[in-house]
Amino acid sequence: MLNNTALRPLAPFTAAKAPAQLLHQVVQQVSKIESAQQRQQISVYTQLLVGLRFKKELVKQILQEDMMRESVIDQEILQEGRQEEGVTLVLRQLTRRFGTLDAAVRSQIATLPRPLLEDLGEDLLDFTALTDLVDWLQRHQP
Repeated sequence: MLNNTALRPLAPFTAAKAPAQLLHQVVQQVSKIESAQQRQQISVYTQLLVGLRFKKELVKQILQEDMMRESVIDQEILQEGRQEEGVTLVLRQLTRRFGTLDAAVRSQIATLPRPLLEDLGEDLLDFTALTDLVDWLQRHQP
């Protein structure tokens, strides 16, 4: 069953004397799938089905530590989420300090790479006028 990609998510429903070992094997097999899209789909299906059969603690321990860490797509999603949160926070702080920002400025901030966004988050504490922000953006264009 583990050798058949389509059946892999069902492997946790087989009789197993050592469920942790079985789940580790499933994770290893899923991580070997070459297609990132197919690996992600199989990963999601597996996680859903495993949650129906095994205790929550075991599922977290094995799947989240092994499978989630392995998934490049999941890592990208996490990074994008962090970036969006950073942009949202910086925009909220700037809006509170200077009022509504024009679309061009908001767009520039939204496209800043994360390290520059973090720098802006610190530097904006020293801004006294909107021109300080505009100057900062001009000096730090990626």
